[in-house]
Amino acid sequence: MRTKILPLTALLLLATTGVFAQKYQNGLVDKVIALVGNEMIQLSTIEEEVQMQMMQGVITDKNIRCEILESMLVSKLMLNQARLDSLTVNEEYVELELESRLQDIKTRLGGEKATEDYFHKPIFKLKQEWREMYRERSLTQDMQSNITSGVTQLTPKDVEDFYKHTPKDSLPIISTQYEIRQIVLYPPKDEAVLMVKERLLEFRERIINGEKFSTLAALYSQDPYSARKGGELGMAAKQMYWPAFGDAAIILKPGQVSQIVETPDGFHIIQMIEREGDMFNARHILLKPDVLNSDRASCLNRLDSIANAIRKDSLTFEEAVIRYSQDVASRMNGGRVAEQQSGSQRFDKDQLKASDYNMLKNLKEGEISTAFESRDNEGREGNVVYKIIQLEKIIPSHNANLKDDYNVIQNMANNKQMLDAIENFIREKQRITYIRIDPLFRDCTFKRDGWIK
Repeated sequence: MRTKILPLTALLLLATTGVFAQKYQNGLVDKVIALVGNEMIQLSTIEEEVQMQMMQGVITDKNIRCEILESMLVSKLMLNQARLDSLTVNEEYVELELESRLQDIKTRLGGEKATEDYFHKPIFKLKQEWREMYRERSLTQDMQSNITSGVTQLTPKDVEDFYKHTPKDSLPIISTQYEIRQIVLYPPKDEAVLMVKERLLEFRERIINGEKFSTLAALYSQDPYSARKGGELGMAAKQMYWPAFGDAAIILKPGQVSQIVETPDGFHIIQMIEREGDMFNARHILLKPDVLNSDRASCLNRLDSIANAIRKDSLTFEEAVIRYSQDVASRMNGGRVAEQQSGSQRFDKDQLKASDYNMLKNLKEGEISTAFESRDNEGREGNVVYKIIQLEKIIPSHNANLKDDYNVIQNMANNKQMLDAIENFIREKQRITYIRIDPLFRDCTFKRDGWIK
């Protein structure tokens, strides 16, 4: 069952950890250890970040606090300038981020009361503190955007100059890439969907007649994570689930079982365990329509026939795509597969579905695979498709160059421009801004000079 829950370690940044400050000197609970203009950094904030990184598995050393402090000094420089420039807070961003953090933490900790117990504060107090954090983050992000907005668009000549003056060992190594075409068939699912729905209706009737939902979930649910716990999902916010699932669950009373609910994961029935505001703990049974053996064989045989016709020059691959392929995105492009976000037609091994790579790795340029089973663009287990692929081109591993990787070089050049603009801002503001750092941190070796005055 897919949820949108973030790792707990990324959500507990604001836990009260002032006791960790005692490692600096006996009796010291917290203190201001840096001032940047009118902005302050507290020792407890440094320790909170150290603890968060440790929980995330980062190996800390004696320099970690210095590194964290310098990162915070940069943020405070931007925040201080943002206030001087009278930038306004994006309140919509603040409330969205605040609500997302709160829901995620409540989900991880098991509800509102558990969250209050963990932080030793009522929810309203936590929201006050976190809201201020996001208000500062909004201003800092806007300030950074203002700094980089003045960066001019690079011309092809600028990109070429950047490439010429960049040491070759500083250029990224581009892994072996593949350009492929595909012809895709989707198996009919009507009969399989009907069978799944009939099974779930049978389960629902058995539960209503006295059988335990948890027993049936453990035996039959195709969500392996919750099935081990009798289908139980744990306390989570409605927003963490697919909309159809959350909407169907939240209206149930404890013990009540839903009608069949369809999501991109498959088909569910849901039983409410308990509800707390917009959070709930529920059980579910998930079933996914299986492709019938007869439909699987039909798709594979048809694709093999198409592949043989192309090999015998009875039709071109492009003609076969237009005539037969059911994948809309690649069908309109001669069967060429493109990355959904960037539009790139070149794929590293890791960007390809395992089933697709297993087929193409033994092909030569121009060759066509036999028919095989794969997944749709979302990659979900239940969304089976069948395809043949043609390996159009192999681009061997190489150092990035202008001819083959212009976009990579252009992005590097743009990033350098923006980083240079930010560094110039930092150096200028270091020079004219009041900065004081506590003696506890005066022995730090910072990445940038200018912090200690």
